[in-house]
Amino acid sequence: MAVKVFKPTSAGRRDMTGFTFEEITRATPERSLVTGLRKSGGRNFRGKVTIRHRGGGHKRRYRDIDFRRDKKGVPARVVSIEYDPNRSARIALLNYADGEKRYIIAPLGLRVGDTVMSGPRTELRPGNTMPLRNIPMGTMVHNIELQPGRGGQLVRAAGTSAQIIAKEGEYAIVRLPSSEERLIQLDNLATIGQVGNVEHGNIKLGKAGRKRHMGIRPTVRGSAMSPRDHPHGGGEGRSPVGMAGPKTPWGKPALGARTRRNKRTDKYIFRRRTKKRR
Repeated sequence: MAVKVFKPTSAGRRDMTGFTFEEITRATPERSLVTGLRKSGGRNFRGKVTIRHRGGGHKRRYRDIDFRRDKKGVPARVVSIEYDPNRSARIALLNYADGEKRYIIAPLGLRVGDTVMSGPRTELRPGNTMPLRNIPMGTMVHNIELQPGRGGQLVRAAGTSAQIIAKEGEYAIVRLPSSEERLIQLDNLATIGQVGNVEHGNIKLGKAGRKRHMGIRPTVRGSAMSPRDHPHGGGEGRSPVGMAGPKTPWGKPALGARTRRNKRTDKYIFRRRTKKRR
């Protein structure tokens, strides 16, 4: 898929790039697989803002994606490749032999008319899903389960892929896009191939309005605030951050601070993406 560059007819158009959408084969989603989607504006059930800089944006409808791929042994034909406003990847509409329709994340190289299948005895082709036990080492995979039957939770963004680098006992060592190497049970399912829309990271929005269409509100610099509102605020003219490094609005370290709190799964991390800090 190519990236188109807009002519600089205005300040907002200058350096703006976008998708050509040449891989999209259908404009409207499958009606039976679409549900309404209400926005929270970054607020929790009590109405308090828990995630800042969210709100507004274009109205969306949610496409029900089959992350579990639990329809084993039934071949499915790819009917269309579609755009999904809720994720960076493209989605593919499958029509199973028994008449059921489902959406999946479209891997790179999947075309309309291709046949995909899920199960331990399927071919090693993009879009097919099988347990890690049956996938050879060195294969690129995506949509990886963490628990059998729960559905794929890892490696679902556009252009990402993970690699199976070793198998030991009942676990496979998988190198994730973050370069972290993790132990995953061999009975967990994974889909063959790399997620499509690999040019997603090369898009330049060009203007603030495109960010607002995505539901992201402006971010104000801490140094532009008062000391009451942010640790970086205040001072005459431009002032350095000072202190012991950058801070969040709540006075916590903003760079390099370890935030992981899930000790229960530490044993499954074979090699971290960064060096462990004390």
